Amino acid sequence: MKRAHFRLMTVGAVALLISMTTVAFADDAKEAAIKKDRKQIAGTWKIVTLEINGNKSSNEDASKLKVINDVDGSWSLHSEGNEVGRGTTTIDPTQTPKTIDIKSTTGQDQGKTMLGIYEVDKNTRKLCFAPAGQNRPTEFSSTAANQHILVKFERVKGKKEISSR
Repeated sequence: MKRAHFRLMTVGAVALLISMTTVAFADDAKEAAIKKDRKQIAGTWKIVTLEINGNKSSNEDASKLKVINDVDGSWSLHSEGNEVGRGTTTIDPTQTPKTIDIKSTTGQDQGKTMLGIYEVDKNTRKLCFAPAGQNRPTEFSSTAANQHILVKFERVKGKKEISSR
């Protein structure tokens, strides 16, 4: 009986160690994925398409907007060279689709968090998010019914801007 009890305790201890190692590995993998995507997102991006509640902005209006992203997750939104908003993001590239929480620290949405999803490539990026207080989108779409905001970006090349933080 003692032998069976000892064996059970040993198996339990091994299982616990394996699960702790698995959790630590998952955390390390997630942190590495976050670091990779943060590095890829960092830089200046011009907005090429902006769709709000299913209504597409004119190319002229969209092209007036730029976003500067820092590797730490902070961002600033500029319209015709003037800063109109600032905030921070939290990302999880291990989710499908990748998730982003966007918090405004200035501007009209100050203190609010908007839930979204994103895709990022070397020179293009896509972001879809819901207004504060609404559920996270599950697909990249903007309609009057879902009230999502869909943004497509292109990296600004050869221009290294540093935001004043």
